[in-house]
Amino acid sequence: MTEALPLVLAGARGHGRWHVANIRRIQEKGLVRLAGICELTPLTEEEFGGGELPPQSADFGALLDRTGARLAVICTPIPTHTDLALAAARRGVHLLLEKPPAPSYAEFRRMADGVAAAGVACQIGFQSLGSHAVPAIRELIADGAIGTVTGIGGAGAWARDEAYFRRAPWAGKRRLNGVDVIDGALTNPLAHAVATALALAGSTRAEDVTAIETELWRANAIESDDTSCVRVTTAQGRPVTVAATLCAEHPDEPYVLVHGSRGRITFWYKQDRVLLQRAGHGPEEFEYGRTDLLENLAGHLTDGTGLLVPPETTGAFMKVVEAIRLAPDPAPLPESAWHRAPGEERRIVPGVDGLVAAAADTLALYSELTAPWAAPREVSTR
Repeated sequence: MTEALPLVLAGARGHGRWHVANIRRIQEKGLVRLAGICELTPLTEEEFGGGELPPQSADFGALLDRTGARLAVICTPIPTHTDLALAAARRGVHLLLEKPPAPSYAEFRRMADGVAAAGVACQIGFQSLGSHAVPAIRELIADGAIGTVTGIGGAGAWARDEAYFRRAPWAGKRRLNGVDVIDGALTNPLAHAVATALALAGSTRAEDVTAIETELWRANAIESDDTSCVRVTTAQGRPVTVAATLCAEHPDEPYVLVHGSRGRITFWYKQDRVLLQRAGHGPEEFEYGRTDLLENLAGHLTDGTGLLVPPETTGAFMKVVEAIRLAPDPAPLPESAWHRAPGEERRIVPGVDGLVAAAADTLALYSELTAPWAAPREVSTR
């Protein structure tokens, strides 16, 4: 039996708690062993959730050296990703790097090129791309199930309370202390919608993107966008439009919509659920399994399994991040365009749920739809 790979987790609070639970699950299979936790403030036994706490340190490099780690999971603030990834790579430590992989295209290239030069494996944490629905949809497209693909839409109508934007010093920021953060709706909480739409469009690499239009708005008192949309022109000629909000009236599951000349495919990527609608057939629903990205990385190291989300396949997503970074700062919505949810500390933009769905359905930007607050304005094109 293959010996479990020693692993260090950087960032065990916030979303890192999910990684702690997932590492425990994979550890029970004998694939990995949690050898250390890197946190600025050590976890308590209660926070860790039982069992013996592994060694902890605020010094990531020293912890990698001390534990002899073969793997690292990096779930830290966005601006720290590149330096931590390179610290691991220099030590020959393979890594799972949370999304978004970097706050700018230059930082992404620095990370990806450094990892490649070091010869270590790197997986980017777009868990939706581990869904078995992704290759199944690609096969449906290749078989002509919905005719010629005419475009891809993505829709994310979520709700986040005002405390969400206070969860960390970098939350809701475009920059912090002069360093890029770019923590917007499309680049972080609903980044999977963008990455999955690009994947289904067959446009995952940086060179697959020829132009990007962005519209960034905010109802909350933050720097970054909480209600935004983007349209990507691809080398294949298939437009990809993704609309998102964190101010939904009725939050729902995000999805990606593949438009064809003779039908459409809807993919609820968090649920691994697919709806196929096509001419001459009744609607068909399918549910799929999913391969965990850390398990896939462990398999890559032990038996050569192909990586599902290596850095180069997120180049197109990073072009979107870069376009959002370079765009004018998000415009504040007029106070008449939003209100607080009764009994909740969160802001709602009336009608935005339908607007998000319409953007995915028509591949139009907010300014091209009927929202009174999204009258035609300067659109950032990169």
